[in-house]
Amino acid sequence: MGSSQRNNQFNDEDRAEKEPLISDESFREKYRDILGDDDSEPEITHKWKSRKKKSFVEEVNIKQLILLIIVLIAVILAAVFGIRSCVRAVGNGKTDIEGSIASASEATVSEAERAELERERLTESVISEYDDLAVVTASGYINMRSAPNTVDMTNIIGKLPQNAACDIVETDGEWSLVESGGIRGYVYNTYLATGDEAKEMAGELIKERAVVTVPKLNIRTEPVIDPENVLGSALEGERYEVISTDGNWAKIVADKIEGVEEAFISVSDGNAELRVCMDEAKRLDLREMVLTQYDNLVVSATDGYINIRETPEDKGIDNICGKFPEAAGAELLETVENDGRTWYKIKSGPVTGYIAAEYTVTGQGARDTAVDNAILTAVITTDSLNVRTEPSLEAEVWTQVTKNQEYHVLDQLDGWVEIELDSSDGDEEADKAYISTRDNNVDVRYGLAEAVEYYPAVEAANAAAAFRNEIVNYACQFVGNPYVWGGTSLTNGADCSGFVMSVLKHFGISVPRVSRDQARAGVRVTSDQMKPGDLVFYANSSGTVNHVGMYIGNGQVVNAASRRSGIRIYRWNYRTPVAIRNVIGP
Repeated sequence: MGSSQRNNQFNDEDRAEKEPLISDESFREKYRDILGDDDSEPEITHKWKSRKKKSFVEEVNIKQLILLIIVLIAVILAAVFGIRSCVRAVGNGKTDIEGSIASASEATVSEAERAELERERLTESVISEYDDLAVVTASGYINMRSAPNTVDMTNIIGKLPQNAACDIVETDGEWSLVESGGIRGYVYNTYLATGDEAKEMAGELIKERAVVTVPKLNIRTEPVIDPENVLGSALEGERYEVISTDGNWAKIVADKIEGVEEAFISVSDGNAELRVCMDEAKRLDLREMVLTQYDNLVVSATDGYINIRETPEDKGIDNICGKFPEAAGAELLETVENDGRTWYKIKSGPVTGYIAAEYTVTGQGARDTAVDNAILTAVITTDSLNVRTEPSLEAEVWTQVTKNQEYHVLDQLDGWVEIELDSSDGDEEADKAYISTRDNNVDVRYGLAEAVEYYPAVEAANAAAAFRNEIVNYACQFVGNPYVWGGTSLTNGADCSGFVMSVLKHFGISVPRVSRDQARAGVRVTSDQMKPGDLVFYANSSGTVNHVGMYIGNGQVVNAASRRSGIRIYRWNYRTPVAIRNVIGP
């Protein structure tokens, strides 16, 4: 029932009750003296009724006015809150429509659903950056080449890691010309996912990454500028997944660096751009790769090895901590003058120490030497890796190589690398050795040789131990001298068995000429019984002994390895040993 109806009803009832009282005769008689005998009563009665009606109407109008004011206030408040919601939506970078949708659905859309919507938006945004998206499906990486052929290893200009993205420019038969990471080159179609498959894969591969924007950026062990905490270099265009950021530093995934999972790069001063994107190609250019690995390059400029010392002074063998090979590279940390001689404090590979400056070259001379002597190297990044006779997982496994060891690359195939193990004793050509690059087990890069950690044997518990130490220290004097197949000269060149035979002969110990016969001399020992001076033997793919080295302690052997490597120091299990023999005695 409406308010006007209720008011009318109330007025009618009011009149029904009041009018009989006014017309009652007893009432009139009682108040005749006041009312008189004339006809004024009706007028007085009507005036009373008129006053009664007016006060009620005024009361009703006040109630309506209050109600109207309340309604107006509610409308104004609703408008104000609506405007503030729109302002907040615009402030969050949304359109008016998006703001309205977000406000309306806030109570029904879960955090997970909102995250999924944002993920879809980002995915579409990243995919739109590619005209014809393709994603690498090969395990490890595939090569990008300047020409569509696999015969010439020098045409490799970059590598596309597994799950990296590229843009297909054109396709011709088995090859596609692609662009990625600022590089344009040819790749095999076999290893590319395209179309809807590539777009579906992209959804899981888009992450926050630091994209390097300078020619070279140091990768460090901690977020501090220090020449001694440099792990390696990131080149312009390379992308690294970001774990977290803190001010001017980004913590990145660095699992492709030997023994490292996390590292830091500076993102200040425009060094790198933080972006949500996919991984892309990495450049593989000899000059750029070599020169950008060092801030202050120093290169060995003498034949053979230079001793690296713990202190800037020549103390015989007492302070030697490493060997710096011919044409090896290092970071020059400091220049020190001592006793009229200049020493460089360097960091090369696992070794930090001092070398005599007169045996090195710096500046432009170092850069020229580096480019002339850079080699393509395969660095093992897993604990152990099978070596096969053919580039196939079906091929026979005949030995294993171990983590952090470096091998010269003889050839590269997609998914495989042919490496140089050793020159075979008895056969001028060694077996072909292939390792798989799948699962990032191998890092292939151009670079210089690096220092080898080496501590001469100086302590001896008894005369027998002292004798063994004398033998291995003598053998290590010839590190860096050439390998010559069939040779026995410690200075002019020897092969592996000729080297150990000549070293032992110097101390009056006789062994057979070739390694397979030497492997039957003396007494067999196990690796936990091995002592400096014992001989360690390795076999070819058929299981026949074809290589030998001498154990020198500290988990290392010295051996005449190959024409490229010469006489070198290496880890004793750089490939799987098949026998260890004691030919010296107790």
